[in-house]
This record gives sequence, structure tokens and C-alpha cells, in this order.
Amino acid sequence: MKNPTTLTQLIEIFRSRKLTLSFAESCTGGRLSAYVAEQPGVSDIFLGSVISYSNQVKEDLLGVRRDTLLSEGAVSDKIARQMAHGVRRQIHSDWSVAITGIAGPSGGSPEKPVGTVWFAVCGPNFEAAEKKLFKGSRVEIQDHAVNFAIEFLIQSVLP
Repeated sequence: MKNPTTLTQLIEIFRSRKLTLSFAESCTGGRLSAYVAEQPGVSDIFLGSVISYSNQVKEDLLGVRRDTLLSEGAVSDKIARQMAHGVRRQIHSDWSVAITGIAGPSGGSPEKPVGTVWFAVCGPNFEAAEKKLFKGSRVEIQDHAVNFAIEFLIQSVLP
């Protein structure tokens, strides 16, 4: 379940600071973008997103390095960071969030089980990444990822 209070807080922070935002989403398939875009008038802060479900789209649109994809896999710290930098650069936003993970029900491994999700936030003189392991169905994992991305962004933007 999504947290509307947190989203309202995010929008207020970005509006008050006149900041813009973009997303690079993989395992969430655009759920974060859709959730933000549901809010009236959000076009003043939300510039757009890239739904980079395939590795080819990650490379072609976000500038993710093929050698990193091969060595680290798409669900990793380095890929999340490269996605966040790439979408920020492509969309010209002040801040960006990237999400890459395994929502299931298949696709997991012992090293990266279903529910493993990497997040990266990129902003002016700022970069951070964090890994989470969520439980639940595919949709529940995606919703957990959306909620965490919003919380992570708020924590990153606030001093």
C-alpha cells in the first residue's frame, strides 16, 4: 500500500525549493512515475521518467555501461547509480531516483533473491544508493519499492 502522506511531503519539499525530479525505473515498471503523476499539478516538479526494463534500454537511453551490466548484473549498486545519473542527465532534472530489482515471482538467485531492490538517488553534489529486501507478491514488492524510493528521496534532499 502506498503512503500518500509521504508523497505529499515530497511534493511540498520540491515545490518549496523549486526543484525538479526524474525517475529511472526497472522492476517497478513505471509505478513510481504513475503514482506521482496522479497528483494534480505535479508537472511543476516532475519532468519525466525512463522505464528501462531491459538492459538494452538501460544502455541506450541511460548510458549504463555494458561491462558493468555483465560484471555486476542489472540488480546492483553500480547499475542503480548509473541509471540515476543517466536519467538526471537525459531529462535535465535537479534530482533523480533509480530503482532496479527482482519483483518475482521468478528471477531470483541465492545471491539476489526475489525482493532484492537497489535504489539510487542523484542530485547536486549528491549520490547515494541503498539495497532493500522486500517480501510479498510481485505487486507488494513493487509498492514497497515505490514507498521506499519516495522516503529515500526525502531523506536525501532534506539537510
